[in-house]
Parts: sequence; structure tokens; C-alpha cells
Amino acid sequence: MSENKEETVRIYTGSDIIATGLVGRLEEVNITPILRDDEQSGVMFGSGSKFDDQVRVYVRKDELPVAQPIVDAFLKEIEEE
Repeated sequence: MSENKEETVRIYTGSDIIATGLVGRLEEVNITPILRDDEQSGVMFGSGSKFDDQVRVYVRKDELPVAQPIVDAFLKEIEEE
């Protein structure tokens, strides 16, 4: 198994509005997630692909034990489970 602490894990896939709220919650505890929006990237770079408005949020694997309970609580709070 790799010891690279920079490896990431996906913690959410869904709407950009919810992803933005989730990013805000994670930033409150000093976790800086990576937000990947392939549709926006396609628009910017001309690929024109549509990915059903799905945004993905990633965190570093070493941050997952702190991030996962925040994700679970946030999704329960907004009833998005």
C-alpha cells in the first residue's frame, strides 16, 4: 500500500449547490477539498461533453476520518442521503 498522503478519495458526487455547501463545511475544519466539475471543464476547454450536472468532491485520504462524519451529518441535515 502506498504511503503517499496526497492520494485522494471521493466523498461526494451530486449537484454543485450541495457540493459547494459541503466544501464550506469542510473548510470550516481546515480541510481543503478538491471540487471536480467535468461539465464546467468541458465548457471551458471546448469538449462539449455533458456529465448530468454531477460534481465530485475529493479529500486527501489522511483527512477522511475527519471529513466523513462531516459529510454524513451535512447530507443528513439537508436530507440528501
